[in-house]
Amino acid sequence: MAANALLGFAVPVCLSVYLIRKHHARLSTILTGAGTFFLFALVLESLLHQLVLKGPHGAAILDNTLLYAVYGGLAAGVFEETGRFLAMKFLMKKEPSGPLPGIAYGVGHGGMEMLMIFGLTMIGNLVLSAMINAGQTDALFAGAPEDAAAQLQTQLDQLQTLGAGTLLLGLWERFSALLLHVGLSLLVWAAVRKGGQWLWLFPAAIALHAAVDAGVVLLQKSVGMVPLELIVTAEALAVATLGCLAARALRMSLSSR
Repeated sequence: MAANALLGFAVPVCLSVYLIRKHHARLSTILTGAGTFFLFALVLESLLHQLVLKGPHGAAILDNTLLYAVYGGLAAGVFEETGRFLAMKFLMKKEPSGPLPGIAYGVGHGGMEMLMIFGLTMIGNLVLSAMINAGQTDALFAGAPEDAAAQLQTQLDQLQTLGAGTLLLGLWERFSALLLHVGLSLLVWAAVRKGGQWLWLFPAAIALHAAVDAGVVLLQKSVGMVPLELIVTAEALAVATLGCLAARALRMSLSSR
């Protein structure tokens, strides 16, 4: 957990420093990606989930794996890729048209996800684990509402059976997700910079994002954790390859002017 917490913070920071110092990427571009993820995924998308999943049809969605997978995948795809498109369209107008801004944005977007969802979660797990080992779990339940106490007990039970292998798989997943976000960012960046017939790359990014997320939900109970991570990594590599092809086409179109 400590190693994961450290890497959850160190990887995005080190990648950002590398892009800035080695390739002269702009810090503002990386921060734009990070801020857009926070706003569109952690705030706006979360509000949608609160409205939908706690609404009259929420139980039906949660009880149907296929429906939940499609809903969750589309929500993530639409919110994150729309945020990506709008940020690149209106906040990155002064960026050069090469692929570097797309990569920098992707590192910011995926890095913030890694930091917030993975790094901070590991820190929370470390604190709870220390309390378990010190025999102080009773203090956690003092005055807690019944629903919160039940959720906390589930979390404590999971922590006590969590192995190092599972934690390493979580780290592996974050690297795949970061690669996926860089690939998607390159696709959307090409759509923004070229426009016209290239705009189809924006809905394509939504569809690819939704398909990857929905696939994880559908497969996680039918295949093992390692095969699932292999599948996700293969998907991330495929999307990154498409992003590189789009970036190459963008560079060639610019050089031919």
